[in-house]
Amino acid sequence: MKIRKNDTVIVLSGKDKGKTGKVEKVLPKRNAVIVSGVNMCKRHVKKRDEKNPGGIIDIARPIHISKVALVDPKEKKPTRVGFLVSKGEKLRISKRTGDVM
Repeated sequence: MKIRKNDTVIVLSGKDKGKTGKVEKVLPKRNAVIVSGVNMCKRHVKKRDEKNPGGIIDIARPIHISKVALVDPKEKKPTRVGFLVSKGEKLRISKRTGDVM
């Protein structure tokens, strides 16, 4: 997968189109990512003890990888990801500017 944990991504389609956030978790088997502040839903949580009082909480749900794009660090716009092999290292590069990410 070309998107990794802690990458900044922008949502390309859906109800959260245009929002940006940081990738919290990558789910490669589902081709999905969990992005902070995107695709939020309400969850009713039962009271467990005094530390966990319960109630209604907001949690981020997975979003399909095709609906997000990596944000170019230089231009702050969505970009595709390419790979460059140099000195035995595989580097991710931005297709928009050609810079190493």
